[in-house]
Amino acid sequence: MNSGAEPGTDSESGGPGRRRFIGALVGAATAGALAATSACGSPGPASRERSDLTRRSTASSAAHQRRREGRLFLGTYTSQEGGGKGIGLATYDDVTGRVTGTGTLDGVPDPSYLALHPSGRTLYAVNEREKGGVTAVALSPDGRHDVLGTRDTGGNGPCHLSVHPGGRWLLSANYGSGSVAVHPIEASGALGARTDLVTHSSPPPGPGQQGPHAHQIVTAPDGRHVLAVDLGNDTVYTYRLDEKAGRLSRVSYASLRPGGGGGGGRPPPPPHLTFHPSGRFAYVADELDNTVVVCAYDPASGRLTPGEPQSTGTGEGTSYPAQIVVTREGRFAFLANRGHNSITRYAIEGDGARLRLLDTVPVGGDFPRQLAFSPSQRLLFAANQKSSSVSVFQVDGGSGALRLTGKPFASPIAVCALPL
Repeated sequence: MNSGAEPGTDSESGGPGRRRFIGALVGAATAGALAATSACGSPGPASRERSDLTRRSTASSAAHQRRREGRLFLGTYTSQEGGGKGIGLATYDDVTGRVTGTGTLDGVPDPSYLALHPSGRTLYAVNEREKGGVTAVALSPDGRHDVLGTRDTGGNGPCHLSVHPGGRWLLSANYGSGSVAVHPIEASGALGARTDLVTHSSPPPGPGQQGPHAHQIVTAPDGRHVLAVDLGNDTVYTYRLDEKAGRLSRVSYASLRPGGGGGGGRPPPPPHLTFHPSGRFAYVADELDNTVVVCAYDPASGRLTPGEPQSTGTGEGTSYPAQIVVTREGRFAFLANRGHNSITRYAIEGDGARLRLLDTVPVGGDFPRQLAFSPSQRLLFAANQKSSSVSVFQVDGGSGALRLTGKPFASPIAVCALPL
């Protein structure tokens, strides 16, 4: 592991002469304080009150600084030319959006997607390789990061993973083999041996597809159902997870329009499914036709019913819509458009039933593959794969308007940003 600061970071400057000068000042001040104490005895009430106030002010300032500074983990491809050496490490200012690189967590191959355990103590990464794997990383409050081990996913090219809300199961999607896997999570955060592997064998692949390509697996807000998006056969599968045995049983599936996904070669980012906070609607980005489909969701049955496609506002040409994210109060949605190099902003209406196009904003990079909010949702991060950068936007809480905070942060083949 290499978690040292990158060259060029700020440090305290000043030669021996400056240190001696400061030392003299400190010595004089200390002598004066001792003389005052000797002459007046122990500090009086006013002095004690000032001292207490200073301590409270210092503690408050430190707490405020901790709230402002967050940690940022960056996914990449280590096997591609120009890629990273592992998971990128950085910090960010939650007010200004300024990102500062702090090093790299080595030893995690092709960590193209990252997810956090609900406890906040463990990070998980896919190993997007022919023989796919998932890696667990322990996060310590002091900034240390320790790899806990890797487990086989039973497929090739895993490109997405998520933690079940109960914190006991890790779910992953194998793009190359069109399958989804389940691993138990131990008390330490480490992963146990795989408990299930389900291949999307039906319905058959869509036109021009050679097989299934699982691209995403998430748990619905009700916690009762797990949904997997497969662009090889243009289908969203709904499963029920046995939380004792760690096994998936299919309960329904919804077929989207043929040709809405993509396929072949290394996967672009998944056609992405995101739920509205009400839990009654979900939004699915169609990768090749510049649309987002609003789907009704029935929590009782887990059934997803696709509605009418909505425009991304990107005009002519294929914009390759990727990830869509929704604000926690459910008022706005943001969609990454890779081919158009923009972010589409929608107002959400009808308690989640409708998306109203507001505008598109230049992302400031090339091929925005993934979006993520900071925990406060004051900031929105965009990982730009082809420009090897991460753009950071301030989000207006009232209007949802986006404002680029400055020059994007350089990060080799940035395909995932996870701010904590």
